[in-house]
Amino acid sequence: MALRFVILSARMGAGHDMVAAELARRLARRGHRSETIDVLDLLPARLGVPLRTCYATVIRHVPVVYDAIYRTYFLPGGDGDTMPVVLPAARALRRRLAADPPDALVSTFHLGAQICGRLRDEGALRVPSAVVITDFAVHRQWVHPGNDTHLCPTPQTAEDVRRLGGRGALAVGPVVADAFHGLAGRGRASGRVPVLLSTGAWGVGSQLAETAALLGGDGWLPIVMCGRRRALRRRLDRVPGTVALGWVQDVPALMSSVAVLVMNAAGLTAAQALAAGVPVVSYRPIAGHGVHSVHRMAESGLCVLARTPWDLLRTLRELACDGPVRQARIDAGRALFTADAADVLADVALKGVPR
Repeated sequence: MALRFVILSARMGAGHDMVAAELARRLARRGHRSETIDVLDLLPARLGVPLRTCYATVIRHVPVVYDAIYRTYFLPGGDGDTMPVVLPAARALRRRLAADPPDALVSTFHLGAQICGRLRDEGALRVPSAVVITDFAVHRQWVHPGNDTHLCPTPQTAEDVRRLGGRGALAVGPVVADAFHGLAGRGRASGRVPVLLSTGAWGVGSQLAETAALLGGDGWLPIVMCGRRRALRRRLDRVPGTVALGWVQDVPALMSSVAVLVMNAAGLTAAQALAAGVPVVSYRPIAGHGVHSVHRMAESGLCVLARTPWDLLRTLRELACDGPVRQARIDAGRALFTADAADVLADVALKGVPR
């Protein structure tokens, strides 16, 4: 039976959209149809564009402000209320779905989870609502009791969802493209072991040039993914011995050529590395969700949190060499991928979840 899904994502970086696109691809392979909606387009008065611009500016230039926003609106116990944004967006989505209701809704962005949960709770949405959590740490905006299913990247994430009152929490593993599974890293170039540094689609991070210089001075080959931030790439191009890349199309090929990933936000690139069998190190995590997710990954045994430059260099030496330490990290990452999210979503849509 062919099903129709509506996927709610957001152009906040690239991770949410890439997960949405991978879900759509998998559903299409099973004969289902899907439509992806950017939840920022549902906001009144075209607020989505300035909201995205403001977020990018704050996280790049005034991270202390973003950290305060995250604590207020996202962490349990915060007193920030997102209702003024959720309510008009929920009404807009309801109008948009009225003419052609889907068999299920899927949210890959936390605002979508709040919108669908509200509609489901009110009885205005009569089909199942599933949330595919793309973070390794669950904040309260990911969870609304109206949603029927939460697909989580780790067992610890699923437990966090249950503790926050979420329904149907299942640990299925992160959603990454098939091309990342089964890769084997450990490339070399010019006699130096390549280490990949990730800064996300927006090229966010602190002291990135200093980190690249530190690695180069210790004999590593730092390869930095600068995302779409051209100024960052130009700056890192000036660091001797550093390979600075812009937007990378073939990430699986790049991932297969490196020994270790150094990341600062525990985003989609970290999930891709886990699937590829590339050990992950966190260094100088970005504020807000970056710190939260990095610590949750470390607590789950999925990455090593390096707190000082010397700790980073020591950790790289441990993880870049074949042996039990490196293999344990690889095995822990690959063990996460226990089910296909598309199969779970199709099953939820077919069975329905009565209220």
